[in-house]
Amino acid sequence: MAHGTITTKPTSRSGNQLFACKSIDKLISDSENPEHRLKKSLGPWSLTALGIGAVIGSGIFTVVGTAIAGQTFEAKSILNAPLLEYLVHHSATFGRPGAGPSIALSFVFVAIVCAFTGICYAELASMIPIAGSAYTYTYATMGELIAWIIGWDLILEYAVSNMAVGVGLSAHVVNLAEWFGIHLPWRWSSPAYLPSGMADLHGNMVIGPGWHAGFNFPAFLVVMFLTILLVRGIRESAEANNTMVILKISAIIAFVIAGAEYVQPQNWHPFLPNGWPGMLTGGSIIFFTFIGFDSISTAAEEAKNPQRDIPFGIIATLVVCTLLYVAVVVVLTGIEHWNSPLMGSAAPVVDVLAKLNLHWVRLGVLFGAIMGMISSLLVFQLGQARVWFAMSRDGLLPKVFGAVHARFRTPHVATWVAGFAVGIPAGLLDIGTLADLSNIGTLFAFALVAGGVLILRYRDPNRPRAFRAPGGIIAPVLAIITCLLLMAGLPIMNWLRFFSWLLIGLCIYAIYGRRHSEFAKPH
Repeated sequence: MAHGTITTKPTSRSGNQLFACKSIDKLISDSENPEHRLKKSLGPWSLTALGIGAVIGSGIFTVVGTAIAGQTFEAKSILNAPLLEYLVHHSATFGRPGAGPSIALSFVFVAIVCAFTGICYAELASMIPIAGSAYTYTYATMGELIAWIIGWDLILEYAVSNMAVGVGLSAHVVNLAEWFGIHLPWRWSSPAYLPSGMADLHGNMVIGPGWHAGFNFPAFLVVMFLTILLVRGIRESAEANNTMVILKISAIIAFVIAGAEYVQPQNWHPFLPNGWPGMLTGGSIIFFTFIGFDSISTAAEEAKNPQRDIPFGIIATLVVCTLLYVAVVVVLTGIEHWNSPLMGSAAPVVDVLAKLNLHWVRLGVLFGAIMGMISSLLVFQLGQARVWFAMSRDGLLPKVFGAVHARFRTPHVATWVAGFAVGIPAGLLDIGTLADLSNIGTLFAFALVAGGVLILRYRDPNRPRAFRAPGGIIAPVLAIITCLLLMAGLPIMNWLRFFSWLLIGLCIYAIYGRRHSEFAKPH
């Protein structure tokens, strides 16, 4: 093996398969083929636009409410306590504390975490300057086992993120129907599981806390409709994406301008109602709103000057998105008290506008939010199916998931599986539970990516890097620490669910993936 390369030759199959890597050199040589080379056309502002388009999605219209208000359960349990809070106080709680008005600080803190992580992601992407996902990068650099963990984790991230978006989209569709005077039954338009119950605009409980006989049909039907579109083949053009971005940003600005005159400053007191633990836990939830910023890092191959433009694009994206997000939550918590029942809904922004009788502003925000959520659902459902497809192609999952439709040329089996895997839970679970699980998976993946940068700094220091995180090991170390800190702000029950998911994945790898992968020993 040549100096400064990481490659696995056929003879290495008799070695340790768990850490067998795909050849980086072959991936790079393939990408440098004139037929496959991407044009280096993206400057700093193009990368920033790309990042804002990926980040501004549905989270600010949906999960921000559960982050502000927290989540309360009927019974006191250590499983409901955020991990860090339990480690400090050793006591059971009734649920996850709300950030209250300090959610503005939560956004700033999470933006800093994302900056460290994005810079690490950019270095990893620039070492293998090809278009791809974290799964592809880790398979080429850290081996098959870590690639499996990342791939299995990405399936969780994409699936649960879309479940949360589906629940939020359903709440907005119900809101839109009400705008036109159509009142859908609560029982069949809300999740079957509501840990804090459900209240109307006047604070009256319409569904008690816990499980109830019902199903969120709007969430399920929207996901299945988009699944049919994806099976038939749909491509989101740059023009359509730009239109979606303009609609989403317009909806945010419309709410901020219209709502500003209804702000009551006394609602901002106390600013930290649950102290710093509440602010941290709020950050653990609203991390969901920043998912997508890493798309800038994966565009390293197309950047004109990666070393300068990638960090500029990441930081500019995070600054713009944070300013927009902070403006929304400052106005939202100024209009409605942080522990109001309205804050716990999956559509807090439009619910507050409905309470204020701002009908036309509410319609505009509803339209922009719904378009943004549909865009997010399409992108992440497409991404999830591609992860199933890629892992199947590598032999880690059954080949059936790699089947391509004869007519539409889309991975139809993986797309249908992804559709039902998202649609059914979206009909059953509430947005707070889903956001928790989505975030812990994403944070874990980002911590692994930062760890991979440290490993490759030591193991392969001479490999060319189009971009190197400044400050030596400071960025990756801080990325790992801050990601783990945000993970510690999530409830213990969430950690148990996450490790159960990883355990299931490792069992599937041991039983099937390891025996059928391209690095498996020949029988």
